[in-house]
Amino acid sequence: MLTVTIDEIQQNLTSYLHQVAAGESIIITQAGKPIAEIKPVSPTSQLIRPYGLCAGEFIVPDDFDNPLPEEILNSFEGK
Repeated sequence: MLTVTIDEIQQNLTSYLHQVAAGESIIITQAGKPIAEIKPVSPTSQLIRPYGLCAGEFIVPDDFDNPLPEEILNSFEGK
């Protein structure tokens, strides 16, 4: 992590931004105290998972969508 003063960042902003784009984080200081941090933006796009990734790993039972038995519903409701 690189530490620079406000004056340094103002004089060489483009150079420092290139370093951030390359993955470097920069702490900006004023009067010897850190006041800000510039860091690379995390990629927001995620890879799409392929369909059928777990094909054959499990079987959904035919009664999956049926209502739960009364005793299980009661236990969820604290009865």
